[in-house]
Amino acid sequence: MRNLKEIIKDAEKKGLAIGHFNISDIGTLKAVTEAARELNAPVIIGTSEGEREFLDVHEAVALIKSLREEHEQEIFINADHTHSLSKAQEAVEAGYDAILFDGAKLPMEENIRQTKKIVEYVKSKSAGQEREILVEGELGYIGASSEILKEIPRGAAVEKTDLTTPEEAARFVKATGVDLFAPAVGNVHGMLENASNPRLDIERIRQIKQAAGVPLILHGGSGVKDEDFIMAIKAGISVIHISTELRLAWRKGVERGLQEKPEEVAPYKIMAPALDEIKKIVYNRLKLFYGASSSNKR
Repeated sequence: MRNLKEIIKDAEKKGLAIGHFNISDIGTLKAVTEAARELNAPVIIGTSEGEREFLDVHEAVALIKSLREEHEQEIFINADHTHSLSKAQEAVEAGYDAILFDGAKLPMEENIRQTKKIVEYVKSKSAGQEREILVEGELGYIGASSEILKEIPRGAAVEKTDLTTPEEAARFVKATGVDLFAPAVGNVHGMLENASNPRLDIERIRQIKQAAGVPLILHGGSGVKDEDFIMAIKAGISVIHISTELRLAWRKGVERGLQEKPEEVAPYKIMAPALDEIKKIVYNRLKLFYGASSSNKR
């Protein structure tokens, strides 16, 4: 079975993108992995620090390993938005496949310093091992919450002058040694309640891709227009994060389940509409991302 690095490199070569979906419960994991299996598409499961505290890092890894082995499924787990060395160590020891160190709110020099420290630790733990753990760095603040927003998060880089530049990207990647890089290119975490999310700067993505020389990651995929996804993948995005869309589907689905079955007390019956809707979203996203090229042959 291919490892995560091989899968991302293959997607990069073919002009495809891997879907990354955040979970905080087994039901959402079930919906995501079923959709991926139906499409025979690799998938990355993300858990933020808060989601890892709820699920427990060891239990989350055990679930992914079980699915991978039982179904021979290309499924991987990423320690999403990790903010400290201790939390990175916790995820590495538990068996995560990738670590995102999120220093986006830090001044660039401090972001580089802390990211480099994470890279050195992770690489020291995976050196000579069969399992190579990937490290992702992030440059450019795009907000921090996967929720429905009334306005753009304060300080988020959405204006052209605030986006990550190709020069910054090249310097950051060279100085830190990250395997993957997440820039600010008009994307934001969360979904605006009464407006469309900002459009992506496709030309900036293309420039950063050429300058950085590593696979690019798009955070804040919820609320992005389909045409922007397609253009972003062509410009060099290799992994796309989706979270808020799934949370919103879960909330609406549970509410519908309670309305349709007001006397029901079995959680799996109440949650059925939510999981159906989550699966539909994941299926359509994976089809768009990983089916964006007719060259997708395995």
